[in-house]
Amino acid sequence: MNAVIDHLVIAADSLEQGAAWCAATFGVQPSGGGKHPLMGTHNRVITISSESFPDCYLEVIAIDPDAPAPGRPRWFGLDHPEVREAVRESPRLVHAVARTRKIEMLRRDLANFALNPGELLAAQRDTPDGLLKWRITVRDDGRAECAGALPSLIEWEGQHPCAHMPFTDVALQGLVLRGVPTEAVDVLKLPAVHTSPIAAVQNAPLTATLKSPRGRVVLDAWHFGS
Repeated sequence: MNAVIDHLVIAADSLEQGAAWCAATFGVQPSGGGKHPLMGTHNRVITISSESFPDCYLEVIAIDPDAPAPGRPRWFGLDHPEVREAVRESPRLVHAVARTRKIEMLRRDLANFALNPGELLAAQRDTPDGLLKWRITVRDDGRAECAGALPSLIEWEGQHPCAHMPFTDVALQGLVLRGVPTEAVDVLKLPAVHTSPIAAVQNAPLTATLKSPRGRVVLDAWHFGS
């Protein structure tokens, strides 16, 4: 393997809305999280680690109304008008992020197949347990390749967020990515992830299946274009 699934991204209109959605959907309130000065966003998190997806978490992320605009499109399509309109109704699964120790090599290899994984940006956020620092691929337009199905790449410097997250009974059991070219699948070599090179209009670009205190939960990502 060259990468593993690190976290799922749930876009919300506000953190309050996102927390209420988590409680209703999973029976668990997100906690922790913090502010992202680089992008003018903030988040809450819950661990969703499992045997198939170790050190994995779910991130509820929203535009921080108290932060200055970042002067560029925010990550995960949060500034896209269709995303903004959609999350006013309900939080949405929009993306998955893959963890790697080979971020520069994988980014270059994906670009060689005419994909645009984005530029490498350095980011950080404060936590009660210390500063989290990472590098992540972000496209200039803020969107994600393959309508969100191609995971962004992240490389953590030092500690991983899951190291200080409280245990929950929510666990990621399966992830399907649709519309990711075979060449990209071969580059990433993501364990436990099912992929399809076909992106049918009626299918979500990614589907996550989780177990939770509320039972089995299936989340289909919202399709907002490539």
